[in-house]
Amino acid sequence: KLHSDLDKGVGTVKYTLSGDGAGTVFTIDETTGDIHAIRSLDREEKPFYTLRAQAVDVDTKKPLEPESEFIIKVQDINDNEPKFLDGPYVASVPEMSPVGAYVLQVKATDADDPTYGNSARVVYSILQGQPYFSIDPKTGVIRTALPNMDREVKEQYQVLIQAKDMGGQLGGLAGTTTVNITLTDVNDNPPRFPKSIFHLKVPETSHVGSAIGRIRAVDPDFGKNAEIEYNIVPGDGGNLFDITTDEYTQEGVIKLKKPLDFETKKAYTFKVEAANLHLDHRFHSVGPFKDTATVKINVLDMDEPPVFSKPMYTMEVYEDTPVGTIIGAVTAQDLDAGSSSVRYFMDWKNDVDSYFTIDATEGTIATNELLDRESTAQYNFSIIASKVSNPLLTSKVNVIINVLDVNEFPPEISVPYETSVCENAKPGQVIQTITAADKDLSPAGQRFSFKLSSEASNKPNFTVHDYRNNTAGIETRRNGYSRRQQELYFLPVVIEDSSYPVQSSTNTLTIRVCRCDSDGTIQSCNVEAIFLPVGLSTGALIAILLCIVILLVIVVLYVALRRQKKKDTLMTSKEDIRDNVIHYDDEGGGEEDTQAFDIGALRNPKVIEDNKIRRDIKPDTLRFTRHRPPAEDNRDIREFINQRLQENDVDPSAPPYDSLATYAYEGNGSVAESLSSIDSLTTEADQDYDYLSDWGPRFKILADMFGEESYNPDKVT
Repeated sequence: KLHSDLDKGVGTVKYTLSGDGAGTVFTIDETTGDIHAIRSLDREEKPFYTLRAQAVDVDTKKPLEPESEFIIKVQDINDNEPKFLDGPYVASVPEMSPVGAYVLQVKATDADDPTYGNSARVVYSILQGQPYFSIDPKTGVIRTALPNMDREVKEQYQVLIQAKDMGGQLGGLAGTTTVNITLTDVNDNPPRFPKSIFHLKVPETSHVGSAIGRIRAVDPDFGKNAEIEYNIVPGDGGNLFDITTDEYTQEGVIKLKKPLDFETKKAYTFKVEAANLHLDHRFHSVGPFKDTATVKINVLDMDEPPVFSKPMYTMEVYEDTPVGTIIGAVTAQDLDAGSSSVRYFMDWKNDVDSYFTIDATEGTIATNELLDRESTAQYNFSIIASKVSNPLLTSKVNVIINVLDVNEFPPEISVPYETSVCENAKPGQVIQTITAADKDLSPAGQRFSFKLSSEASNKPNFTVHDYRNNTAGIETRRNGYSRRQQELYFLPVVIEDSSYPVQSSTNTLTIRVCRCDSDGTIQSCNVEAIFLPVGLSTGALIAILLCIVILLVIVVLYVALRRQKKKDTLMTSKEDIRDNVIHYDDEGGGEEDTQAFDIGALRNPKVIEDNKIRRDIKPDTLRFTRHRPPAEDNRDIREFINQRLQENDVDPSAPPYDSLATYAYEGNGSVAESLSSIDSLTTEADQDYDYLSDWGPRFKILADMFGEESYNPDKVT
């Protein structure tokens, strides 16, 4: 209730309310100032409200007093039960745990005000699950209440927990939850065989490594606590068998370690031990965590195939062995009680098997074709043996035949075939160590032997010492040798190999007598020995050779000077153009090509010096007044040129381009003067070159050049 001191109760004051929840949760009587709640309040939703109130004049609407603020607090009542927010719970505890072993802690929450009364004070209790478990009423910790709870008896427990407020008093609200508790396994049980003796029957034909039976020990534990290891106790027959554990079924799998034979032994007895792999020391007092049982195995008699005496046969044969030669045999037996005869035959797979045959009764293998080691060095095939009484029972064995190389080539001396001995050699001195080589494919360990031939054994010059390691030494038997008496010795050496058949050869070793110094170093063997009979020393030989070289040098210099002098005599000047042959690789430019060669090369060099005309431009038209030589001279030259022209026209090997022949200038002072009609300028008379136009297109350019020129006497000196 709100009231202002200015309110006289005559209706002049109006009360207003604002703030948290005004108009929605709370309302005020404008005349009396009474505040009312217009809906239910929940402390857990909102524990308090802050409001503001004011008194105003009804007429002026002006506040009569300052606005005042106040708080409305919601008082709690026990209207909420405890709740397990994390339920239902799942927990586990090891079996055989002692009383009071911790299992789990549960917790319930109450939304009521814990500071007001006992509305939020919770107490825990067990409604279902006794007498196995207990709970602390204040903390909610669940513990075991019975000792030695066995998982193998009961594994799952469901416990109902209650939480009640008001301290558990009458009228309090309660909430419940479920706790599922599982007993986890521990290794508290040893393995046990369900029976003490296991009987097994095994055929004697069982393969080594195959499983012949299973036994099982029972362990009520779970997981790794139930893992069992089986072992065969050493004793009678245990060495023929082995046992392993099937990791999925925990069974003991008995396997055959060695082959069985009914005819040798019909029954075996041994003990098997089963033990846990993972032991728990807390339960050692219970007893040993292992158990034993007896296994009896009876071997069943079976009709077995023949058995070969060897797992594999290896034979050897020489490549020159005749067809039909027996090279070996295979043997198989029937080991059953009623022994049966055995028949042999080859397992044909390819054409290679046709090189051999086998006797069906005896098992002997013989060649069927000629063998060639260079073609096939090894044969590999199979032989099958079957019982006559039951041909379906067969066994197979591999046969390897190595073709041996026949010793066809004799050994020979390895290089060198020639050696030397000093003139001053002493008896017993080794002058050469020799080895041997064999072209055959020699097997490992082949040995060679060395000796002198019978005809050389009686000569006292040299001997052969066999070192018995495939080498031999040539030793001297005389005290000194003379080249004057004998320069060369020929020593026949006989070499034998150790292959079959034995091959030998006689090799001749050439021994040259040489001159040596005191240390045994060879000084000369050949050159000096040739001149020693005439008494020439080494210095004399060198002097003779030096003189020969000097004479050769003098002859060469003389010939060179003669050639140089002859060349200087023939040359008239630096510009001698007698051998000026111009060659180019194209086919020519035709009649208009005037730059291919220098026409001035045909003229007198002195005239050329005085009449230097450029060659790169066409000269001006000049008319030289030349002296007309006698008709008989022109006729001789014309006949000579015509003869050469005809020879070139009919010559099939003549080149397709113009062939220029040059005539050298003979020089001044000649009695006969120049023989060339081209440069015969003795008078100022004109010379007629019109006949050049009649020689054909090859001389057209030459006719044009000389037909248009005029002679200028002012330029002639």
